[in-house]
Amino acid sequence: MSFVPDPHTKGRLLVATPPLGDPNFDRTVVYVLDHHAGGAVGVVLNHVSTEDEIDGLEAWVSRLSPPAAVFIGGPVELDALIGLAMGDDRIDDAWGELNRDVGTVDLALDPDHVASRITRLRIFRGYAGWSAGQLDAEIDLGAWMVFDAEIDDVFTDRPDLLWRRVIRRQGGRLAWIADAPDDLSAN
Repeated sequence: MSFVPDPHTKGRLLVATPPLGDPNFDRTVVYVLDHHAGGAVGVVLNHVSTEDEIDGLEAWVSRLSPPAAVFIGGPVELDALIGLAMGDDRIDDAWGELNRDVGTVDLALDPDHVASRITRLRIFRGYAGWSAGQLDAEIDLGAWMVFDAEIDDVFTDRPDLLWRRVIRRQGGRLAWIADAPDDLSAN
């Protein structure tokens, strides 16, 4: 698969190109939840926090996929919580479908009122957001590579390896980027 910039990124991955000057996004993988003319929003898949409980959401937190922690979804609205899940017999009013398998879940509800069974779950504190045209411009400048997402990307048990793994699976010369040192001056 080759890298082709695509402004239609909903349900796809944004993979930061090294070195991205913003430390919030250096070597990040963002799953795009929405992208339209007014802007874009996504969650960072590979920034795990040390937070492993949230008051009032114990029923949700107990179902987190490994590693069982809240993820830092991005630098915007750190009080906002976003749940992404997979589940069986989903209830439409409580489930925002992103693709055939993954959806956002209403964390204000009991998990049993969202789906008969939650099979995978991530909770993100905050999100990544872009204003109208901003993400498109960043993609055009080469700050982000856009790739198709796999379910295991969203729910990986090894988020520390995700950036390299996503780039490696692209194959060819692009896969070489995965081995770029964190400090390019050390190359």
